[in-house]
Amino acid sequence: MSSAAPSSIRDLPLEGSPSIASLLRLDGKVALVTGGSRGLGLQMAEALAEFGAHVVLTARKEADLQQAEDRIRRAGGTVSTFTANLSDTDAISGLVANIVDRVGPVDILVNNAGTTWGAPAEEQTPEQWLKVISLNLNTPFLLSQAVANASFIPRRSGRIINVASIMAFFAPHPETPPTVGYNASKAALVGLTRSLAAEWGKYGININAIAPGYFPSKMTRQVLDSFEEAAVRMTPVGRLGGEADLKGITLLLASEAGRHITGQTVIVDGGASLY
Repeated sequence: MSSAAPSSIRDLPLEGSPSIASLLRLDGKVALVTGGSRGLGLQMAEALAEFGAHVVLTARKEADLQQAEDRIRRAGGTVSTFTANLSDTDAISGLVANIVDRVGPVDILVNNAGTTWGAPAEEQTPEQWLKVISLNLNTPFLLSQAVANASFIPRRSGRIINVASIMAFFAPHPETPPTVGYNASKAALVGLTRSLAAEWGKYGININAIAPGYFPSKMTRQVLDSFEEAAVRMTPVGRLGGEADLKGITLLLASEAGRHITGQTVIVDGGASLY
């Protein structure tokens, strides 16, 4: 005689359920973080390394990569670096092949590298527009495609985290420099996240995006020089993003703890977008 079905979720057996600590661990995983030598990319890389991933950092400047590598190693992490200009989309497939050959198949891809250009829309040149769109949108797609074909799809497993922005959802404040290309590219990146998640879910690939608010960085310096006080005033928690504020969400989306989350964009802005 079969036993009666459980009357509620409370009656389901817990024996053998993995601990949250084990779900968050990334031991044996290879995590590729673009633009990982400083700022948000380095913060995310540190979180992945702390929980056991072999972190692979790419950036344009070798000196910055060396500093980031030293920092992660001092904290006990495992890290490799590859100098690369991701604006050169023709070099992406070769970069991925080189990483897989030297480090191993990629398990986690963080598309963080990006750029902006401050200028009124009516004055934006085609070269400026295309530079921003290429690095912020074309590169994440082509890199995701290359990593998926080389690692994710054959192994039926993978995680992609795209770094978008709250500017994907909101028009710029009149007091900040206009950045039409950046805003458009980040909105498109949110759309790319949803489309790839729907298409590649059958391969066991989870794809999500993080949309940070204002974090002090080289990219936001021009805005914050004139807007920081107002930005803090308009943020419910009363401060800008800090050096650890992306670590938790990065770890969740990169690990088995987030395996049932895909196609989502998580805003991390201290509540500024509530207003």
